[in-house]
Amino acid sequence: MARKTKPLTDTEIKAAKPKDADYQLYDGDGLTLLIKSSGSKL
Repeated sequence: MARKTKPLTDTEIKAAKPKDADYQLYDGDGLTLLIKSSGSKL
């Protein structure tokens, strides 16, 4: 059986900090949040 990723919370999104390279946070329902190295959250 496939494992489901836990949904992102408002706190996790606000706490996401920029890193040297762009990275993504995933929600179990298909939401993808892109955190840019400049600090933008898309």
